[in-house]
Formats: sequence, C-alpha cells, structure tokens
Amino acid sequence: MPGLFDKISPVESVRLDVWLDVACLFRTRSEAQKACKLGKIDVNGQASKPHREVRAGDAIVISRPLGRKQHLVVRGLADRHIAKAEARELYEDVTPAPSPEEVAMRRLERLARQFRTASAGSPDKRERRQLRRMKRGGSDD
Repeated sequence: MPGLFDKISPVESVRLDVWLDVACLFRTRSEAQKACKLGKIDVNGQASKPHREVRAGDAIVISRPLGRKQHLVVRGLADRHIAKAEARELYEDVTPAPSPEEVAMRRLERLARQFRTASAGSPDKRERRQLRRMKRGGSDD
C-alpha cells in the first residue's frame, strides 16, 4: 500500500519558504518568504531567512497574529505541492494548549470584531484606548 512518503521525492533538505508553502502553512511561497524576512519564523530557536535549509526533526515556531505562536516539528520533506491532507503529515503540531487567560482574550477580541461594522473604518482615539486596555489587561493611564 503506497504511503505519503512514496509520493514525495527523497530529499535531505528543503528551503524553508518552499517547505512552509508545500506544508500548507502559508497560502503562497511569497507569504512564507515575507514571514521569514520579518523574523516571524524560528527554526531550532534561531530566526531564519527564506533560504535556510530545513531537515526532518527540526523544530519550527511560527509567530501568528495577536501574539499567538504555532510550534511544529518537521516529520517529512517535500519540494513539490501535494494534497492538503497529505501535506499535514509533513509536520507535527506541538503547540501547547492555550491558557484560560488566552482563551478569554481571544473571546474578547472576537466580540470586539463583531461589534465593529465594515464601514466604520479604523478605530478612533477612544476605541484604540479600549483595545489597548483589553490587550494589556489593565488601565491605560
């Protein structure tokens, strides 16, 4: 019975931006490159550039919006696009479960987004202050 690793080429290492794209962690390779250049991707504890070679067993941390971090371990390599279901087998997500404070914060952010209308534009001074208080968890004096 053929498995995932029969379909992909046997490579020792792959460029970080290519692997992030093939593993469906970013929509495009350009987005993956941009995240690398902005320092949002760490490989084995070091900020990495797009040309960094990734190998099986490497630990990757992706900084997502709103301070969230996604922790991954590379399980397989592919240098060409494969089906999304198979791409999920290229890594193991070892992100720790969110703390109760993080869950509450996400819920507040979701509620704040619901009350803003699309035509409202950017937040005014008062709304920015409220958002800052919500994110910091305290007063903004």
